[in-house]
Amino acid sequence: MTDKIKVIISNEQKTVKIPTGVRMLVRRCCHAVLVQENFEGSAEISVTFVDDEQIRALNQKHRNIDKPTDVLSFPLGENGKYDVNPETGAQMLGDIVISMETAVRQAEEYGHPLQREVAFLTVHSMLHLLGYDHVNGGLEAVHMREKEEAVLTQLGLKRNGSYYFDGE
Repeated sequence: MTDKIKVIISNEQKTVKIPTGVRMLVRRCCHAVLVQENFEGSAEISVTFVDDEQIRALNQKHRNIDKPTDVLSFPLGENGKYDVNPETGAQMLGDIVISMETAVRQAEEYGHPLQREVAFLTVHSMLHLLGYDHVNGGLEAVHMREKEEAVLTQLGLKRNGSYYFDGE
């Protein structure tokens, strides 16, 4: 059973006002993924809200891609083994970076609230931190999407129609 989960959330952008309740929603998303995945022990996750320019710079630096994306995941673990915070004993899963500018655009594009988009990006990124991937497409991507939808449905954020997934 999952023990203590610490989600450190910081807002490094001023472009988009973070709606009330989004921080709690992000925490609930992280917790729900860990419960779904039967994660053992305590965990720490860092979530940072940035703007398009900041995420573009991170993409350039870490992926050699010169454009903004909606979310970036920086896993600290490999094969289910994570660094442990010596002060708390918690496993440090990694960092999630969400571009709030892109999240706003995508929420409008898909016709759902910003909260739903941020929740989706958080759940998607949490699965990456736990070692899931979709870069090869196919069954891997389908499996990941099913897990995302299961968590979002559990949180009362069932999707309202289809949305386009460009593989980023």
